[in-house]
Amino acid sequence: MPVVYLALGTNLGDRAENLRRALAALPPAFTVEAASPAYETAPMYVTAQPNFLNMACRAQTSLLPLEALRVLKLLETSLGREASIRFGPRLIDLDLLFYEDLVFESPELILPHPRLHERTFVLVPLADIAPDFVHPVLKQTIATLRDQLGDINDSIWPAQMDAD
Repeated sequence: MPVVYLALGTNLGDRAENLRRALAALPPAFTVEAASPAYETAPMYVTAQPNFLNMACRAQTSLLPLEALRVLKLLETSLGREASIRFGPRLIDLDLLFYEDLVFESPELILPHPRLHERTFVLVPLADIAPDFVHPVLKQTIATLRDQLGDINDSIWPAQMDAD
């Protein structure tokens, strides 16, 4: 089965519980093989909102890329996500980062995720579980992309999942 990498994020309500519920909701569509620790991260783009908890996971799926995206969006809704402003606060966010090493573009989905290389909140947890995975467009490992972000200590720090 194809291997996918997902990003999970939340900044509303019980953030740790939101991540736990999201991970538990992924099967049977996604079989989680590895999950990173959670990180608390300062918001990007729209900064007047609470800090996020972010993590990444590696999973297998029998779904095709667009099917996987649709299932993730349905899971977000079933977990309580409501429509909001772009980059605004959210109860849960589930993003498809990579689908194997597929390069794909449609109106609904771009793979690899087009902004992951500029996002500390994606690269730090992703590097915990896939440091040697090579970005199929940029031809650099996840660890290298993370390291190119420079000093990241002001925007991300380890979170305690049981103390949120």
